[in-house]
Amino acid sequence: MDEPRTRKLGEPPAPTGGMVWNLDWNLIRTFLVIVEEKGVTAAANRLGLKQPTISNALRRLEDRLGKRLVLRGPGRFEVTPAGLLLFDEAVEIFGSISRLGILIRDMDEEVSGHVTLALASHVVSPVLDEVLAGFHQRHPKATLGIEVMTSRDVIQAVRQRQASLGICLVHQKHPQLDYNRLFREYFGFFCGPRHRLFGKRNLNLADLRGETSVSFKTDRLTDALRPVALIRAEARLDDRVVGVSSSLEEVRRMIVAGLGIGPLPIHVATRDVEAGLLWRLPPYEAPPAIDIYVVSNPHTRFNRAEQGLLSMLNQRIAEVPFPERDYHGPPPEAG
Repeated sequence: MDEPRTRKLGEPPAPTGGMVWNLDWNLIRTFLVIVEEKGVTAAANRLGLKQPTISNALRRLEDRLGKRLVLRGPGRFEVTPAGLLLFDEAVEIFGSISRLGILIRDMDEEVSGHVTLALASHVVSPVLDEVLAGFHQRHPKATLGIEVMTSRDVIQAVRQRQASLGICLVHQKHPQLDYNRLFREYFGFFCGPRHRLFGKRNLNLADLRGETSVSFKTDRLTDALRPVALIRAEARLDDRVVGVSSSLEEVRRMIVAGLGIGPLPIHVATRDVEAGLLWRLPPYEAPPAIDIYVVSNPHTRFNRAEQGLLSMLNQRIAEVPFPERDYHGPPPEAG
């Protein structure tokens, strides 16, 4: 049987049916990773392949579709309108395929499915803890997997249906996802016992000028911790961030070790402040507020366990008034 002929850029497209049967789906998966990683080199590293292999896969896909999908050059990576359209459709396709096994297994009378919860680092929520306890009591045969990742990766996992639902910080809401605010937390700047400002009171933002800092990967003007990035800019900290992590525990570790000033949720850091491991720094009033959301994909065909957990969580959020889910921030004299 003859091999399907590769169509060149600008050549009239083949009939739709032929494309369905002849298209190499591995090329589309590779394209998904290229867009997710924003580059061919990063995609090659993630897939454990050589860069020429990834570049060749992209070129073959573009030839097959007759459209330029990515514009590349020195310091340039831009997904074309055709590439964006393909990416959105491919996310839906791969999300549906990846869930076939889950749906087939979820056919017993008793709820026994698996739920994958994608979580931003160190989410502290009594509402979530209460719902998880109630869910287990109601469906003891259901299983739960919790994956900790950056907020950006949480959104990506939910959108691609690799996670049943997510809980994370949100910078911009994706139009294809549903959002329900779980709680609001407040960030403050802290230093460790080795820092020159540790133990000093009545400081102001000017006292932080030029200090080295550590932070989260999302502490940028274009990401989930934008309010923190704005305060960082106002305080005129040293532009050199000496340590970054997506894990709250690791950011805390670097602050305690004295690498620099760093942001932490105030309610999470309170115990360390009381133990003498952290010291609160300005701003003491009106700290940056960050909303944490439950994120779900309405296009996902949930198994009964997933639907049960999401319904219980949304119901409990509706029952608990928002002021009881708002950490408010500590009094100004803390620090």
